[in-house]
Amino acid sequence: MPCPDHALLSRRGFLTASSASLALWSLLPKAALAGTRDPRLLVVILRGGLDGLATVAPVGDPDYAALRGEIALSTTGEGAALPLDNLFALNAAMPNLHRLYGAKQALLAHAVHTPYRERSHFDGQDVLESGLASFTRNDDGWLNRALAGVPHAGKANPKGLVIGPIVPLVLRGKAETLSWIPKVAGVPLRESTVARLHDLYAHTDPALARAFAQGMDIARVAEGENQPAGPKPPPGTPPLPHRDFVVPAEAAARFMSTPDGPRVGVLSYNGWDTHANEGPAKGQLANRLAGLDAAIAALESGMGGAWKDTIVLIVTEFGRTARVNGTSGTDHGMATVAIAVGGAVAGGRVLADWPGLKQQALYEGRDLKPTMDLRALAKGLLRDHLGVPPGALDQAVFPSSTGAKPLDGLVA
Repeated sequence: MPCPDHALLSRRGFLTASSASLALWSLLPKAALAGTRDPRLLVVILRGGLDGLATVAPVGDPDYAALRGEIALSTTGEGAALPLDNLFALNAAMPNLHRLYGAKQALLAHAVHTPYRERSHFDGQDVLESGLASFTRNDDGWLNRALAGVPHAGKANPKGLVIGPIVPLVLRGKAETLSWIPKVAGVPLRESTVARLHDLYAHTDPALARAFAQGMDIARVAEGENQPAGPKPPPGTPPLPHRDFVVPAEAAARFMSTPDGPRVGVLSYNGWDTHANEGPAKGQLANRLAGLDAAIAALESGMGGAWKDTIVLIVTEFGRTARVNGTSGTDHGMATVAIAVGGAVAGGRVLADWPGLKQQALYEGRDLKPTMDLRALAKGLLRDHLGVPPGALDQAVFPSSTGAKPLDGLVA
């Protein structure tokens, strides 16, 4: 019978299926950036279309409660939404985000959208990740292109790191990437097998041997081999809640908090397509928002002292319809919410050119109208946090986007 270890590695790269698609890469040496800052940027993509009206609810809008009907959030009673300002309140499933908002480490942007104006998940995600002005088949993404525009000194070819079955479009491009394969189904990769594979590659393919050695180092970081072992839970202890959210976030924090680790990453979570039984106060959406909130807490804790130089940008391809459908859910919509959280965020506020929820104010009579270009938010972070020049943002990172001016004042 074939050795189980043998199935864990391939010459095509170190790839595996994962509940989340996580991508990270080393960006620049600390000396390449001004002052003593060592900025980190993690982009979190929520695939499926997040209901922004149920995440950051405009409870102060006079048309909100009637429009949302049975899924409208309340500011009183059990599961009351958490107040943000006179207009908006945060879903009660996200107390960690609310705490960080109070600490001025979270910024919420509402009525946000990419230039995409249709309702296909696949096309919407392509526009979100390509950074182009419209849907066009493209081979590279805006975050990969941003890499070329960041000031650098002495490290002109930083590498990328990919964990998951595919490289997400936002990370595809000319920047070199290294893939890592985690342990599958609990089957360990024996040290003897590692040694044999390294010896084989050293004699047949030196480049692959170097990649293999680097991949094994990455695996040790991802699985926390250098972390002190905590006490084992007693037998019968139930699994930690929201593991599908927390485990990838913990791995991202381990990578990005190491002195020579990656400084930019991408993490994806699926399951936001709430056509039926949405349950924003108690149900499937509330559970997923609680998982996302747990992931934010895991990132904050895992980053340690590096949290002060970290920004996590949370985005989705589009929002949901303003009205509830016949199955207590919402369908593919338009504008939604984006979240920036981290120690480097100038937070404690909601950014919104609020269009209102009256019938005549809805996009095509059914959706929250987009009033803020997501590219403007991303440009402001790339410029002021990572140092990407404005010219590169308009021409290379987000082509044909001169009308989307970078937002000012996003970085503390």
